Amino acid sequence: MTDLPSPVPAAPRPKRGRRLPCAPVAHAEVKGFKDIRLTVSAAETSLALAADRLSLPRSGWTSGRFDILALSGGAAGGAYGAGALTGWTETGTRPEFALVTGVSTGALIAPLAFLGPSWDEKLKDAYTGGHAKQLLSPRRMAMFSGGLLKAEALHSLIEPFVDAELIAAVAAQHARGRRLLVATTDLDHQACCIWDMGAIASHGGEAALKLFREVLVASASLPGIFSPHRITTEYEGCLYEEMHVDGGVSAPLFIMPEGLLRWNKLGKRLKGGRVHVIVNTMLDPQPRAVAPNLPAVMMRSFEAMLRFSYRQSLITATTLCAAQGIPLKTASIPNEAQTSNILNFETAAMDALFNEGRQRAVSGQLWSTEVPTTGLERLAEALHLPHFR
Repeated sequence: MTDLPSPVPAAPRPKRGRRLPCAPVAHAEVKGFKDIRLTVSAAETSLALAADRLSLPRSGWTSGRFDILALSGGAAGGAYGAGALTGWTETGTRPEFALVTGVSTGALIAPLAFLGPSWDEKLKDAYTGGHAKQLLSPRRMAMFSGGLLKAEALHSLIEPFVDAELIAAVAAQHARGRRLLVATTDLDHQACCIWDMGAIASHGGEAALKLFREVLVASASLPGIFSPHRITTEYEGCLYEEMHVDGGVSAPLFIMPEGLLRWNKLGKRLKGGRVHVIVNTMLDPQPRAVAPNLPAVMMRSFEAMLRFSYRQSLITATTLCAAQGIPLKTASIPNEAQTSNILNFETAAMDALFNEGRQRAVSGQLWSTEVPTTGLERLAEALHLPHFR
């Protein structure tokens, strides 16, 4: 990386509005923590070490199967995923996941989904208890902080649910060999950052609780809507800052770090596994006339960008699973669901989405093995070109 600011020695935090420079390397250590980010280099030894961190333990495992749950972003659409998980519990078929990954609103769901059905009531309350409505309060507007809404709004949403009890429970499951991963986007280094949340929780104490919350806030900090989140790091004895935003900017959803997906030995590590993906938004286009004003055009463009990126991510996941012989099931908000936009945090709207997800799971209509095609794929089929998958 070139033209980086010179390192500065450890010093008090800069005045409000200013920031420390970023480290000359991506994924510097967070002060007081080690090995909490899953970095994957091209070296096979590094790939093997990363895979070891995500593999089933050799003993002590009770389920006998490597089930993966990947939770996407989608803002208020997370209510659908929360409902789907709750309904899945009611069917008696919800497995204990060896690996749970989350991005954006999926990152907020992920710890509760990771801990299992006994935490479903907290998950339901988080999305239907009226807590999210405060995010749209005019009192939380942040005119010059990098977003329309202050990061404190997300903190106030997360804090009642992410407490010392949850941290201890995540740490206990991490010790069993299960893994909980959350993605953020490091704006300074233009990199996807994968955080090992169980490793953070295992440090224990107030510092672990604080960082755990910070990562969740950063992962859900939708650019332009919420202020970016700064995380202080340390490299060669100097303090730096990284500016993080929504993980969906770099990874709309992920099964595991990108570097591992290209590893030719991955299939052996995942043999007998199953992948479940919950997409907290609609994937199919919804034709409608767009009002000729800036907010409407911006929102519509953002929705279109999300749908294309989610479909492409699902195609990548499908290709991976097909190549490794791993069953893949996907769920997403159906077109007939009554939802106006992903930023509608009104309690009634989120309650309706929650109930839609729950009912679909209970009735056996939640999962699909089909992945929506992109426009390029349909064009290829029309022209009789080789299939893009």
